[in-house]
Amino acid sequence: MTDTGLRVWIVDDDQSVRWVLDKALRAAGIDCTSFERAEHLLDAIASDVPDVLVTDVRMPGMDGLHLLARLTEQHPNLPVIVMTAHSDLDNAVAAYRGGAFEYLPKPFDIDEAVALIRKAARHTGGGGDELPQDQRSIPSLIGQAPAMQEVFRSIGRLAGSSMTVLITGESGTGKELVARALHEHSPRADREFVALNTSAIASELLESELFGHERGSFTGADARRVGRFEQANGGTLFLDEIGDMSAALQTRLLRVLAESEFYRVGGQTSIKVDVRVIAATNKDLAQAVRKGQFREDLYHRLNVMRINTPPLRQRREDIPLLLSHYMETAAQELGASSKALNAEALQLLRGYDWPGNVRQLVNTARRLTVTAPGNVITPEDLPEELGGLSESGPDWTQALRGWAEGMLAARDKKPLLDDALPAFEKTLIEIALAHSGGHRQEAARLLGWGRNTLTRKIKSLQLD
Repeated sequence: MTDTGLRVWIVDDDQSVRWVLDKALRAAGIDCTSFERAEHLLDAIASDVPDVLVTDVRMPGMDGLHLLARLTEQHPNLPVIVMTAHSDLDNAVAAYRGGAFEYLPKPFDIDEAVALIRKAARHTGGGGDELPQDQRSIPSLIGQAPAMQEVFRSIGRLAGSSMTVLITGESGTGKELVARALHEHSPRADREFVALNTSAIASELLESELFGHERGSFTGADARRVGRFEQANGGTLFLDEIGDMSAALQTRLLRVLAESEFYRVGGQTSIKVDVRVIAATNKDLAQAVRKGQFREDLYHRLNVMRINTPPLRQRREDIPLLLSHYMETAAQELGASSKALNAEALQLLRGYDWPGNVRQLVNTARRLTVTAPGNVITPEDLPEELGGLSESGPDWTQALRGWAEGMLAARDKKPLLDDALPAFEKTLIEIALAHSGGHRQEAARLLGWGRNTLTRKIKSLQLD
């Protein structure tokens, strides 16, 4: 497929990136012009304008975000794709709020980049808001993995909006951090962010917690109480574990979302509020709707936009970055010296499945900061359940426990033994055969089997 007449300009100080994009675009029939610096592009764009512009962020001289701000002002209809190897939440938000068509973290798939450029060429919209002067940051929401980049892009796209958002993901994946980032980068950032874990409060008290109550409305109501909706008026209300809410409260919440008003418990006067609701759950709400456990109309009200927070086992490349960050944070919190993991310890932690996700990693960082005797943490300093080494060597049962916990945390429907038993037997057979030099009779003796049993196992496990 070719795009005759389509012209794309690229500005990046990395010659190899310019060369790869130039070659791919020309192979697709797209005319391409490259620039090493933003200043050179601005000189050229004074007399000519491309169909699409692709710019890096970090460059000598003018960086890509300042270039984006200039182009948004001068050429508001020019689609700009911002790419960077230093991808984080602030860059993503700055790119979208600066008017970028899309945000592309490096390294990227070249075919996807070409497809994105074609999509941008069909774009006819104008620019966005000016680059914000105050770039707020959420330092604990970090990651370079593709799954986290998608989270950053979603937050960036919603930066100028007050839309309702549903955040899904396993426990400990950082759903509240995402909610806070959505608030901090929204038009409501200077107002209250109020968080409430709905599963942590008894159902008979949750109604009063959300909507408040009047004095004397029930036993113990000695004074008027302002609820979370009123506290969050003008700002954001984050409702965590929304899937655990009772049917009666689901009905009340739906009415507030639909009408922006409610009554305090025992109250006679309706209260109007302007609140952005961000909800989160570790449950499959669509399945809960099918089972009649969650109101379908409320589900659709909450699920206007969805962001999924990935489990840590699906973003293993972020584990060293997260450990480094939280080890440093733990040292500051505890007034201790900063400690670092050696390569072997880091490799063990990167291979662990982290069923408790980032929350478990944070607690591990605190634990190691306190318990490790030196400033360099080795495998011997790691807890055995994380793959650490005891004095007698590695405890394979702890590693097995960690694997099983990870499988269950992933909600894998396949029975654990269906995977574990064949792998266990295959490993022992291979070791016994290697130790016996391939003699099956001796290998069977080492395993405690008869020769016929070993032969049958070798055939069933396809070890021939």
